[in-house]
Amino acid sequence: MRKVAIIGAGSIVFCKTLMLDIMATPELEETEFALMAPSTSKTSQVKAFADKVIEKNGLKSKVTITTDRREALAGASYVIVSFQVGGVSAFELDYKIPLKYGVDQCIGDTLGPGGVFRALRSIPVILDVARDMEELCPNATLLNYVNPMAMVCWALGETNIQYVGLCHGVQTTLDLVSGYVGVPKQEIDYVSAGINHMGWFTKLSHRGRDLYPELREKFEQPEFYVNEKVRGEVFRHFGYFMTESTGHLSEYVPWFRKNSKALDTYCDEPSFGGESGAYYNWCTYVADKYKNQDILKDESYDLPPRSVEYCAYIIEALETGKTFKFSGNLRNNGMISNLPNECCAEGPVFADRTGLHRTLVGEIPPQCAALNLTNINVQRLAVLAAKSGDPETVVQALALDPLTSSVLTLKEIRDMATEMMDAQRQWLPQFSGRSPRPTPTIRIPENVKRAEVPIDPALAVFSRFGELAK
Repeated sequence: MRKVAIIGAGSIVFCKTLMLDIMATPELEETEFALMAPSTSKTSQVKAFADKVIEKNGLKSKVTITTDRREALAGASYVIVSFQVGGVSAFELDYKIPLKYGVDQCIGDTLGPGGVFRALRSIPVILDVARDMEELCPNATLLNYVNPMAMVCWALGETNIQYVGLCHGVQTTLDLVSGYVGVPKQEIDYVSAGINHMGWFTKLSHRGRDLYPELREKFEQPEFYVNEKVRGEVFRHFGYFMTESTGHLSEYVPWFRKNSKALDTYCDEPSFGGESGAYYNWCTYVADKYKNQDILKDESYDLPPRSVEYCAYIIEALETGKTFKFSGNLRNNGMISNLPNECCAEGPVFADRTGLHRTLVGEIPPQCAALNLTNINVQRLAVLAAKSGDPETVVQALALDPLTSSVLTLKEIRDMATEMMDAQRQWLPQFSGRSPRPTPTIRIPENVKRAEVPIDPALAVFSRFGELAK
């Protein structure tokens, strides 16, 4: 019986979905699920539900729960990770402190101050998981659902384990494209490549017919444009459609959330359509609503069809050799030739009995790569900060963030980073006793006497032209 360890199994609905997907796959029926979370308050609910599904459907699966990560990992064939360090309490600080400084986030889990600090909390834990896997289940495959996906998988790419990062942005965006162009989703041929939450559909076609002309025409019509104003606007100016919603994309670029005019113009749709704090507010609502409830008590014990999540299909492919193609997040290593080798890239991946195989996409359009690189710059420094515990690198990561840098000065960014770090000390052990160095504003007296220093060459040329003009 293969063992699947789920680290972060307290995410009840998501954990249930992945388990049912695996149980609904005939070749994976004999699976032991080892559910691990810091407490058993939620995993016990998942186990009770899963046991009833197993009994009703006559399955050969088995479910155990534990609070010991090493116990869960020992002998595992597959490791699914879906934890959130600090939970809603940390998320509140990710959202509210930047907002006080003027950085308005809708989602806050991928880039920006929220994404960077989520990475600082998550990467040390995921690296501990990887080290335990190297010892306890060195041949296992890790399937990562922890955000920020690109930063977490960048860190995993520097370990020795086999892993892949999974997101559902590509398949859900194809639903949207299908609706816009009136072509069934399963009949659309596509190539999506870039980075997580900013992948680009470099090809969209139906039976050899390019779908882009029709999609471009639709986005010039107000009734279509209004549904995805940020994604539509980037599409109109950069030429390619990408994989994330308006709420997400508005945080990864400098144009849509930097002031009230931009927010009112592009981010005025409710919830994930751009609303301030939409994801935090939703998480708070769900946590409060179901705090003392068993949210699975009224769920059906019938085994449903598999969901759109890739996880079960990948495990099936690795176990049986039945090839499965999906969009995965891996260390680039040449997959996209005009992005850095060491970054985490998202592109076509094939799974079969011999493992996970990236597709060599080649170059993506240069303007698309350029936008990816603005995010990759932040990712690189955030990963380095998470591993090194250097608070200066945190400041520098945030200073390069497109949204943050469009709103704040360097001094304001440093102050914000310091306040966020002080507020989150309990989840940031690698920064123990360390803070960004103070850089007070230098006050210049009205009649300051300038020091005798060499004049800047450009100023010297300008000054000389002034003298000649006289």
